[in-house]
Amino acid sequence: MNEKLRQAYELAKEQYAAIGVDTEKAMEQLKQIKVSLHCWQGDDINGFLFQDNALTGGIQVTGNYPGKATNIKELRQDIEKALSCIPGKHKLSLHAIYADTEEKIDLDEIEPKHFESWVNWAKAQGLGLDFNPTCFSHPMADTGFTISSADEKVREFWIEHCKRSRRIGDYFGRELGQKCVTNYWFPDGYKDIPIDREAPRHRMMTALDEVFSEPMDPQYNLDAVESKVFGIGAESYTVGSNEFCLGYAVSRGKAYCLDAGHFHPTEVISDKIPSVLLYTKELLLHVSRPVRWDSDHVVIFDDELNAIAQSLVRGGLLERTHIGLDFFDASINRVAAWVIGTRNLLKALLRALLEPTGTLKQLELDGDYTSRLALTEEYKTYPFGAVWDYYCAQMGVPSGTAWFDEIRQYEADVLRKR
Repeated sequence: MNEKLRQAYELAKEQYAAIGVDTEKAMEQLKQIKVSLHCWQGDDINGFLFQDNALTGGIQVTGNYPGKATNIKELRQDIEKALSCIPGKHKLSLHAIYADTEEKIDLDEIEPKHFESWVNWAKAQGLGLDFNPTCFSHPMADTGFTISSADEKVREFWIEHCKRSRRIGDYFGRELGQKCVTNYWFPDGYKDIPIDREAPRHRMMTALDEVFSEPMDPQYNLDAVESKVFGIGAESYTVGSNEFCLGYAVSRGKAYCLDAGHFHPTEVISDKIPSVLLYTKELLLHVSRPVRWDSDHVVIFDDELNAIAQSLVRGGLLERTHIGLDFFDASINRVAAWVIGTRNLLKALLRALLEPTGTLKQLELDGDYTSRLALTEEYKTYPFGAVWDYYCAQMGVPSGTAWFDEIRQYEADVLRKR
């Protein structure tokens, strides 16, 4: 380890100790946190089950940066490179369209065997797996409705797909010994103002009840439902709204998924986290960066990211929260995007873990709001960066900007030659 880096850490450790913060404990806590990287950043959400399906469901990926993964081997190679620059052992979130099979199957025919190679790869990498049914970019979703469709044939297709996805999640959890979060998001909605807002939601509720009717051990598979305020092509009405999904999760004992980009522009999910966890046992986060609605930009070290981390740490909610990423940017190096977003999320969590939460809570209880504000502001400039660099070196990944040199070299050696 670089001696200057070690010296900087020792000084930071001393400074934090003076305010009652144990940096070693904070790093050990961070080491236990698993972030679920989203596989779809590597190939622009195309997947490999179908070759000709265009993106639908309000999803758009912009840019044509060279080096996109064109097969599963390339995608795994890129993920492995990204993980080599990210401290800790984490998870990978798969969509159903990333099945590894030469069979000609549709989404209502997927089985655990079609993801066996992913499980073997995850075991070799020491990773967990999460799962998502793919309820978009498919001819059966062309009307703008899937599981809430008024067409029984369409609705049954998506119910069957979701049932099979859930079994795959259970398979992942049992094989890898880590709980798989299977997340359900549907793009269903209307472009213009509907007359009947209740019937599609009733159909979705009934359909989800059927999807979840098979008993399944939550130790291996956790069901989560994800809301959205609107999508491209569904600007006026979204069936799976916040109220619908939160109500469903609470009433059915499911996890609720908060996606940072799925609310109104002035809404943030950091304040929603402690409220939701009053009523649900577990929570799924999709950490993204909305820029004018649901644009899913690469996560940066901004105020809301830090507020999300603080909400989890200050409330003691980390053990009940599953943290995943969800962004897609084809205008920059896709592997670098994974590294930037994940490292920023982990940095924010470390910074929150280095806060003297107990002290600040006591000041608040005492009504000493002047001290609360003064100290909170001073602690913002404490040397958490020195602790982060030390943590990275300790975990065997590049510190500072050294990771970017590795990604640039990987781009020259691998991505540019595809």
